[in-house]
Amino acid sequence: MVNTLGVYKSETFLYNKSRIYGMPLTNDIIIKLNEITTSVSSKKNISQDDENIIKNIFKSIVEGGGRYYVNEIESWFALEGSWKDKSVVDRIVNMAHYQQTKYEEKNKLKFATDDCSCGN
Repeated sequence: MVNTLGVYKSETFLYNKSRIYGMPLTNDIIIKLNEITTSVSSKKNISQDDENIIKNIFKSIVEGGGRYYVNEIESWFALEGSWKDKSVVDRIVNMAHYQQTKYEEKNKLKFATDDCSCGN
């Protein structure tokens, strides 16, 4: 169902289909999201083992140079169709955000010192 503002509401999710984000998901990331979908034992309640798998998948994405907007991850799960419990998707999105933030914090730009031996 689409309302007059162009916002789509499914049974579980609310999102704007016409919004274009600055960084669409790459095929590699979509493959990893599909891996999450097929690896999770229950889409209604994720276990600790499922959480570990999901964290490792997002960790491998960011360590491999992959970048994503968290809202793109949430939209993908909403459109994928087999995820009915929003709280489970919210947990996955939180893990994606955490892994991305953790990686960015550890890999801030390091500035070179100005004291070189070049004579300038």
